[in-house]
Amino acid sequence: MLNHIVLMGRLTRDPELRRTQSGVPVVSFSLAVDHDVPNKETGERGVDFIDVVAWRQTAEFVNKYFSKGRMAVVSGRLQIRNWTDNTGNKRRAAEVVADNVYFGDSKRDGDSSGSYNGNSYAGGNNGSYAGYNNSRSYNDNYAAPAAPAAPAPSDFAMLEDDDSELPF
Repeated sequence: MLNHIVLMGRLTRDPELRRTQSGVPVVSFSLAVDHDVPNKETGERGVDFIDVVAWRQTAEFVNKYFSKGRMAVVSGRLQIRNWTDNTGNKRRAAEVVADNVYFGDSKRDGDSSGSYNGNSYAGGNNGSYAGYNNSRSYNDNYAAPAAPAAPAPSDFAMLEDDDSELPF
């Protein structure tokens, strides 16, 4: 069975970082994700507002580099939580548990106040900055190795800022 979801959208609010009683960081935020197909009558695209939660190093990464309005790409799994509200009614909530969060825009495209150095680092399990899996099987006392300061120069090529030849 497969439960994998990939979303691209803009943060509707600043990420909210909290810690569990054992000190594990967890961040929650919401993405505004446009529908692919416009409405037949109005021609307008609908928008879904999707709750996202990220744990551990990915949570710290999101809290540090993302803010309201910033484009993000989230890869993870859909989770349905059942709970009972204060009046005793049974409720359900759907949210995405993020394994990886990537920049969906560049600093000049997104109007974010976070410090971003222009490299496309991502939080999650992809071998780059803050690249640790967020599975709940990790021991909370796990000492992660230090993240590399910068990618190896041979891994990336510099691109010119001239977009005039792009087909879109």
